[in-house]
Amino acid sequence: MIRWRKGTVEGIRREWPGAVELDVSIGDDSIEGVPTEDGGTCRALAYPALVGRPEPGDAVLLNTTALAMGLGTGGYAMVVAVPDRLPPDPSGPGHLVKARYTPLQATVLGADEQDSPHHDVLRDADSLDGMPVVVADLHSALPPILAALLADRPSARVVYVMPDGGALPAWFSMSIARLKDAGALAATVTVGQAFGGDLEAVTVHTGLLAARLVLGADAVVLAQGPGNLGTGTKWGFSGVSAGEAVNAAAVLGGRPVGSLRVSEGDLRERHLGVSHHSVTAYGRVALAAADVPVPELGGEFGARVAAGAAPLGERHRLVPVAVDGLHETLRAAEKEWGVRLSTMGRRLDEDLAYFLTAAAAGRHTAALLA
Repeated sequence: MIRWRKGTVEGIRREWPGAVELDVSIGDDSIEGVPTEDGGTCRALAYPALVGRPEPGDAVLLNTTALAMGLGTGGYAMVVAVPDRLPPDPSGPGHLVKARYTPLQATVLGADEQDSPHHDVLRDADSLDGMPVVVADLHSALPPILAALLADRPSARVVYVMPDGGALPAWFSMSIARLKDAGALAATVTVGQAFGGDLEAVTVHTGLLAARLVLGADAVVLAQGPGNLGTGTKWGFSGVSAGEAVNAAAVLGGRPVGSLRVSEGDLRERHLGVSHHSVTAYGRVALAAADVPVPELGGEFGARVAAGAAPLGERHRLVPVAVDGLHETLRAAEKEWGVRLSTMGRRLDEDLAYFLTAAAAGRHTAALLA
């Protein structure tokens, strides 16, 4: 289940808040199951809050499972420990245990727990007061949703709520770090088993309430972290949580907005046009009504997307959204924020429909804030 290796840190490649990317040598480059570069080095990632900050020359213990599998998003050797230089014991309050009963379980302070300064605010909280909650399947939808929303409502305070369907540490996402640094994203709340946000919460429900009542969000984007899981089956994908998020937003008196997953560049038939993930999550899992923005893409492909979304109109409010100017908006945001727009390895112009559809959800949400 886990591939273990020992290694030595050769150098630091780059770092962003919460994460350090390293070059680590693990011996000769023919070690079975672990692809390495010349000289037997591999790319590794450490979360200093968990293991301390590795420095060149440190011996490290690695989990090389994702690296050996060749995972695109998670293709790192993960630093499990710096055994010769352990970090100090944590101090301060916090009783929420994330990654529970795994070797790397960590204790954090939850916004909703009794020791939190926000406990009194959240104890009896029960309403989002109509706040829009944009729900998306993939983490890559976050930047285009923000770009279009902020293009029309530049003063909007948008918070990202990250559930545990993908990466558990929010620190893994370079997009989050760059969006916050650029001022596009106000804050992040990590919920469930996910951790590393500006606030922690036990459930999606308290995460949404914390975003609204503690962080003062005008709108929330809720999507799993990087590294979603799919099996090619109708129900076996982590994005089913998108439907559950619609229910959570609705039961709390929010305004759920379901961002469709659309592709014209995916070679898999089940994801061309409107993905079967969106059809299942919104058409079967979501029991509450949501606004579902449908991009006006035009042409034969646009007609295919409209037809694919049509069955969702039995439960949800289908909202046609013009996409004029959004391509330029996305290009400008990518340059200004330093965020690489990419989904499943495809860049902006390699799957433009995907990004325009997410941006359409952002444009519609901006209209709700008028």
